[in-house]
Amino acid sequence: MADIVGVRFKRAGRIYYFDPAEIELEVNDHVVVKTAHGLELGQVVIAPKQVLASELTRPLKPVVRKAEPEDIERVQKLADKEREALAECAKLVAKLNLPMKLISAEYNLDGNHLSFFFSAEERVDFRELVRELTGRFKIRVELRQVGPRDGAKLIGGFGRCGRPLCCMSFLGEFAPVSVKMAKEQNLPLNPMKISGTCGRLLCCLVYENEQYRNMKEKMPKEGQQVSTPMGVVSVVGSNPLKETVLVELESKATVELPLSEVTVEDKPPISEEA
Repeated sequence: MADIVGVRFKRAGRIYYFDPAEIELEVNDHVVVKTAHGLELGQVVIAPKQVLASELTRPLKPVVRKAEPEDIERVQKLADKEREALAECAKLVAKLNLPMKLISAEYNLDGNHLSFFFSAEERVDFRELVRELTGRFKIRVELRQVGPRDGAKLIGGFGRCGRPLCCMSFLGEFAPVSVKMAKEQNLPLNPMKISGTCGRLLCCLVYENEQYRNMKEKMPKEGQQVSTPMGVVSVVGSNPLKETVLVELESKATVELPLSEVTVEDKPPISEEA
């Protein structure tokens, strides 16, 4: 068995696992851990627990220590430096005429590693920019290109629902979203109506997709013949949420009926030719 603890570095960021190193930790505790970028401050979101050693793909790095008040204060001071660094980088991007949009800058806890996040339509040759930045800040500098969804997660904002973006609030990882999900929920296939601020399909299309699929399995298909108190009629639509079926009468009038009043006609057996 092996001990693990789940740590996040951002509010809705991905969860990373570390060895608690026999330090007593609880959910919401701030900890200092060592990463590929040096020491970083994170927050415990999964309390220490034991898992089978065979479930670990590689040895876990240990938690260095519980965060001290000085660590929290240092992160707050670094936030001011990050804003200054982003402004300096923006000047260099303009100077070098690079086709990129800066999103954010992040220092590690030691302040000896600086990461810049940006978005761009295509791959960008930023080698000259890195040289300029390294000479300006005298520390290790890294540039990371992110996609539209990750960019929205870093910037934040509000969705068409009026609430803060899901990606910055609670989505640790993005789930695959498809146009088929919008069709399943009878949503208009207008890109403007089913896309988020990132320009990609709304993440929330995933939330109720399975429920819609299960509800639709109970509903008769369009074109099917069904028995109703008004006789045998043809289905022309349905509303899974209301559990109603829209049928067309012989008079060509359409009527909305509760699903409980509709029975699908049995298909006649297919006769085999001799």
